[in-house]
Amino acid sequence: MRVTLFLIIISFVISFNTSAQSDSKTGFPLIYKQDFNEPGAIQEFVFSDPAPWFVTGGKDGGMALEYAGRGDYEPRVRSPLIIGLIDNLVLGDFILEADVLQTGSEYGHRDMCFFFGFQDSTLFYYVHLASQADPVAHTVHIVNDSPRNSIVRERTDGIRWIDGNWHHIRLERHPGEGDINMYFDDMETPVMVANDKTFQLGYVGFGSFDDSGKIDNIRIWSKEDRKKKSDIFMKKY
Repeated sequence: MRVTLFLIIISFVISFNTSAQSDSKTGFPLIYKQDFNEPGAIQEFVFSDPAPWFVTGGKDGGMALEYAGRGDYEPRVRSPLIIGLIDNLVLGDFILEADVLQTGSEYGHRDMCFFFGFQDSTLFYYVHLASQADPVAHTVHIVNDSPRNSIVRERTDGIRWIDGNWHHIRLERHPGEGDINMYFDDMETPVMVANDKTFQLGYVGFGSFDDSGKIDNIRIWSKEDRKKKSDIFMKKY
């Protein structure tokens, strides 16, 4: 009886550890996680302008990374003004999940942005999640040494930001096939689908065109990652 119970416990521990470390859909290992509860967490990021970024109250009583509106950053081409990238992590094939809270006022372009394939301040992709879809909002953009250009193939009419409510997002990027899939709360059906192979590798991050919000409980799964300090933007301190 004791042997049987021991084997059951061991099987449960192995199963729990595996599910905690691997993505259920792809089997990718978990390579990065951040809940901002440890001192110095903000030092893992670089920012287009560090001034509006802080670590403040997060989900479920913990801490989160917050951007409180735009700073003084002026991009060379038309693109988002508020950008925070995870430093020292260059990714190709990956899945990113996070809890996010949009803290601005409601209007058609009320947004949060999710960056990937970020190679330079004028070379990157971003997903623009917004309340209403139009030619420049609630879409997937590429910035390729020219103003943002939408590359979305399928999308919803927009998403509903609920004041004070945290939402869960999932971004899937598979550059070999060019696939880009964005999920919002419902992890089964994407709110956006795009396909592009221009940038195979790059940094990932968070922000907004010109709004405010919070990010918490970041998890990234990937087959491989490359450690390389970014010289694109600046640290907070």
